[in-house]
Amino acid sequence: MAGMASHPPTVGFDLDMTLIDSRPGIKAAYLALAGLTGTPIDADLVITRLGPPLEHELAHWFPADRVDAVANLYRDIYPRYAIGPTLPMPGAREAVEAVREAGGRAVVVTAKHEPNAVLHLEHLGIRPDAVVGSLWAEAKAEALRGHGAAVYVGDHIGDVRGARAAGALSIAVPTGPCDAEELRSAGADVLLGDLTEFPGWLASRASRTSRAPRMPGVPPAPQASSAPLA
Repeated sequence: MAGMASHPPTVGFDLDMTLIDSRPGIKAAYLALAGLTGTPIDADLVITRLGPPLEHELAHWFPADRVDAVANLYRDIYPRYAIGPTLPMPGAREAVEAVREAGGRAVVVTAKHEPNAVLHLEHLGIRPDAVVGSLWAEAKAEALRGHGAAVYVGDHIGDVRGARAAGALSIAVPTGPCDAEELRSAGADVLLGDLTEFPGWLASRASRTSRAPRMPGVPPAPQASSAPLA
């Protein structure tokens, strides 16, 4: 990873349970979906395992030959039910702004349907430089590499895998379905309690990399946070 002192950082962020608490909205959307399809869905269970693509979740409730059609229906009704109730995660706006204030770019890379991801961000006033949707786990590496992201921040082990596949530093926050130990075991380079700690981490890393002498072409070693973990 290139040193942040010599090049402004491009930082990727996951969306659900990293930048936004979409649980209330997704619960409402699944309850509406259950009513429209006549299929019982435990929406409280659904929101405990956010992260993977929509089709993975729908396969728990619908036969395989209906999943694609139901996924399209869900995406269609999603803006009506899910945007309004969704909240920003603590520190989300500040984390994105910290990247931009450092002269870098913030890119959201998510498994969510891209138009719906954009609606969430616009509604909450979170303003990344780019949004890429419908990518999960290692597939996120394509967008991260394409945007030159040196860092990827996420709450799921799939996000850790995506960062590692892209050769980016993996920063993990245990604010979603995966706890700190799961994220650490998956290979996260840095564990933060939540995004409120990210601006301080970014500033301290820039300070460290500007002071630390190193051979040309050799990136600085990842530094783990000493902050308490949630």
